[in-house]
Amino acid sequence: MKTLLLIDGHAMIHRAFHALPDTMATKKGEPTGAIYGFFMMLQKVIGDFKPSHLAIAFDTPKQTFRKKLYKGYQAKRPPMDSALKQQIPNIKDLLDEGGVVRIEKPGFEADDVIGTLVEKNKKKFERVLILTGDRDLLQLTEANVFLIAPKQGVTNFDLFTPREVEKKYGVTPEHIPDYKALAGDSSDNYNTAKGIGPKTTQSLLSKHKTIEELLDNIESVENPRWQSILREHKENIILFKKIATILRDVEIDSSEKRLAFDGFAEPLQDGLKRFELFALSNKLFHVSSSKKKPQSLKKKKAENPEQINLF
Repeated sequence: MKTLLLIDGHAMIHRAFHALPDTMATKKGEPTGAIYGFFMMLQKVIGDFKPSHLAIAFDTPKQTFRKKLYKGYQAKRPPMDSALKQQIPNIKDLLDEGGVVRIEKPGFEADDVIGTLVEKNKKKFERVLILTGDRDLLQLTEANVFLIAPKQGVTNFDLFTPREVEKKYGVTPEHIPDYKALAGDSSDNYNTAKGIGPKTTQSLLSKHKTIEELLDNIESVENPRWQSILREHKENIILFKKIATILRDVEIDSSEKRLAFDGFAEPLQDGLKRFELFALSNKLFHVSSSKKKPQSLKKKKAENPEQINLF
C-alpha cells in the first residue's frame, strides 16, 4: 500500500523523553533516553505500517505568526528540560545519518508543515498517516488521512479516523478549530469563552456548524448566559479560530521523490553506537548475535513486502 508517514518531531521526542526513565545515559553522562524512545517509536510505526514515503517535521526557534497574533500563545508551557533540549540536535543528526527527510520552515510550526504535506499529497497516496501527540492535527483527518497518537509508553498507539474524531469530540475533523476556539486549550494558553466548556461547545456546534455562523446568530442561542459570553468574547473567539487552524499552503518541497523511504541508511547504525545504544542499533538494522553482517530495514522490506492494514 502506497503510504506517506508524517511525524511531528518535537511532539514525539517530548513524548519519548517523558515516557522513559531519565537515567539513560552514556558512560560519560550524556543523556540518551529521548534518543532511544524516539527511535523505538519510529521503528514501531515503520514496522507496523511500512511507509513508502516518510518525513519528520520540526518547529524552529523563529517566532510564528500565531505568536505575533497573540503574545500569550503557549506562554504557560514549562521550560524544556535541559536533558531533553540537549538530545534534540543529536536526534536530528541521527535522522540525517539515517537518510530520513526532516523538514523545518522558519516562522511556521511543524503542524503547518504537516498540514501542507497532507494537502499536497493526500490524492497521491492510498493512505497518509500522521504520528503525533498533538490533537490539533486531528483536523487533518479525512477518508484516507489518519492520526496515530501515543497511548502508553513508546510503542502503543491509538488510531483516529474521522469517525473516531467525531465520536470523541462531537464535531467533524474540519470543525476542530471551531471547537478549540470555543472550548479553549490550556496547553496553548487560551480560554476564549470562559464559562463555555466542551459539552456546551458540542451543543452549540451541533446547531451552528461554524463559529462564524454561531456568532452571526447569537440571538438564536437559548441560554441567555451563553449569549452574553459569546458577545463578550466574540473577537477573541474569531482570533483563536485563526490560531487553531493549521495552514496547508506553506512553501516547501513536497515531491514524492524527496519523501521516498526505503529503509534507514547504514551510517545510522554507527551513529546510534556513538551514543552506546547498541541494542537499538541492532534492532533497527535487524542484527542478531548469530549474524556477522548487518541487515538494514531496506533489505528486510524487500524480503517481506506484506503490508499491514489500519483496521
